[in-house]
Amino acid sequence: MSEAVARRLTGLAAVVAAVALIVQVPLYFLYSGPPPDVNVLSRLLVGIVALAFLVVFVTAFRELVRRVCPDHEWIGSIAFATGLVYATVTLVSMGLEAGAVIAVDHPIDPTIDVSGTYILYGSVSRLMLALFLTAFGQAVVRTGLLPSWTGRSAQVLAGVNLVFVPSLFFGNDPAFFYAANGWATTALMGFVLSYWLLAVGISTYRSAARVAPAAAAPALRA
Repeated sequence: MSEAVARRLTGLAAVVAAVALIVQVPLYFLYSGPPPDVNVLSRLLVGIVALAFLVVFVTAFRELVRRVCPDHEWIGSIAFATGLVYATVTLVSMGLEAGAVIAVDHPIDPTIDVSGTYILYGSVSRLMLALFLTAFGQAVVRTGLLPSWTGRSAQVLAGVNLVFVPSLFFGNDPAFFYAANGWATTALMGFVLSYWLLAVGISTYRSAARVAPAAAAPALRA
């Protein structure tokens, strides 16, 4: 895989993941009480698609770091591993929600009734995402493979996620922003991540145009 292809794949995967997350988040706020099954399953399906492309994004990003600066491949590997763990934990949470909704014959609110997801969506996800964003930011800052704002913003967002790691001590009322399953701990962080991914994805995809001519030069000379 050439550097230009790695940049396009990384950017495209981030954009698709971001768009899916942007579609998913509002679906959590359509109903004040237990939502109908179709709402829950629809938002989970959209989320599964988003996380599938997030896995592609973190994998392609590791390849991009290796292409641009092999000496810092280890940072790309940390970003890949923590991003993969974050996606896996969130997929497990979605599976628990979907199973609970399918198993009962009446509407439930899985954000409250499925207690196993509280810290998976909350503290665990926030810590894994903070580690991913820290590694991403360090990789960008050290290699210069993307505009500096992408690395700096990742570090800021990592710090914000760390703030919510202790949320497991603050109950399970989604209306309380800092609860284990609170709207800020989960939905707001997902909202911020989605638009950050969108911006980074667009920037990464566009950066391929700057390396493509250089990559093509050896072939032309041959």
